[in-house]
Amino acid sequence: MLNLFKKRKHKKELSNLNLNPEYLPAHIAIIMDGNGRWAARRALPRTAGHAAGAETFRRVATYCKDIGIQYLTVYAFSTENWKRSADEISTIMELLEKYLYESIEKMERDRVKMKFLGDTSVLSPKLQALIAETEEISKKFDGVQVNICLNYGSRNEILRAAEKYAQERVSVLRCADADSYPLKEENFSKYLYTADIPDPDLIIRPSGEMRLSNFLLWQSAYSEFYFTETLWPDFNEKELDRAIAVYQSRDRRYGGA
Repeated sequence: MLNLFKKRKHKKELSNLNLNPEYLPAHIAIIMDGNGRWAARRALPRTAGHAAGAETFRRVATYCKDIGIQYLTVYAFSTENWKRSADEISTIMELLEKYLYESIEKMERDRVKMKFLGDTSVLSPKLQALIAETEEISKKFDGVQVNICLNYGSRNEILRAAEKYAQERVSVLRCADADSYPLKEENFSKYLYTADIPDPDLIIRPSGEMRLSNFLLWQSAYSEFYFTETLWPDFNEKELDRAIAVYQSRDRRYGGA
């Protein structure tokens, strides 16, 4: 079984692309797209593409840990993905369950934090229990954090945050004036699933599609974007190096001159 966070050396690959280890993105987010097309090109069922994509996630997550990325966020299952066939959804959930079992076994050794972003209340009781156990163990660690967006949709996230803010504001106004609880960006952000997680520096989308697909809409306001034709199951460490090289070549001004 492939170890999710097995320590490996990648300094040679980094130096080959002249990457600056002092200017790595702290937070990388990835839309893991292209599993179905990868399978179709090989006359395989879509479920085979998801299995291959899961292995790619393991490799890329390991590499991010090795080179010092602090946060990795992946789009695993969107609120819109429920429209897919029952067999495909079942396969995705089975792969997630398998991954969580393996991760729980290794977390004490690898000291990797994991957090799930999205509405997990609709998942099976078994998956909910595994998620809760994973996040509880994660509280003990301060290392790299892997965020898995599961049953996640950014518009839904923003609506949920607005509702929570409104509920708290009503409660506060019962005993204080409106000025004591203003709506500011930093106040609103704490109601998002990503509260206490820095916004992504770099968002990567494989497969040739050039859109966010309801992923981290609020958080990506000043993110750098990298699109590649490579399908997710074929994405590897060198592909990530290329994305980081492009990121390092850009001048981030955050709306300034």
